Amino acid sequence: MGDDGLSIGGPKTRRGAVIMLIIGLAATGYGAYDYTQQSNAVADAVEVDAEITELGVEPTSAGSSADTDYRPVVRFSYEYEGTAYESGSVFPSAISPNYDTESAAREVVSEYAVGESATAHVDPSDPDAAFLKDRTSNAPLVAVAVGLGFVLVGGRSAIR
Repeated sequence: MGDDGLSIGGPKTRRGAVIMLIIGLAATGYGAYDYTQQSNAVADAVEVDAEITELGVEPTSAGSSADTDYRPVVRFSYEYEGTAYESGSVFPSAISPNYDTESAAREVVSEYAVGESATAHVDPSDPDAAFLKDRTSNAPLVAVAVGLGFVLVGGRSAIR
């Protein structure tokens, strides 16, 4: 156990419980905000022509986990109302989904090819953040679930 009062079974001090509550509330709030933002972006989006400029898959490590997840990378350029933009968002959320296997991430990028055109979606209120898939991602909901877990454990520990 470290000096912060946290342990595997939950925080053992009131300070640790408060830290856990703050982390949980922040994760829950950000996940809910991101899910709302992406839902609004999908609802308000207009289609534009885009050109794929880069494709790939990047390995990511999830915190202290030894497991490697994979993130699809698709960069594209597009024009909206006479201004040129670039984006790398497959989905409209700021929290992008990761995949357990490289092949699952490659499947996401498989429908695109560098130099070819694609349809991108632009939220007129944020034209520099276009995305390719006009559907919401569940990744922000994972942040909400993890945050709620922190809130429950921290809250339970605070009232002990």
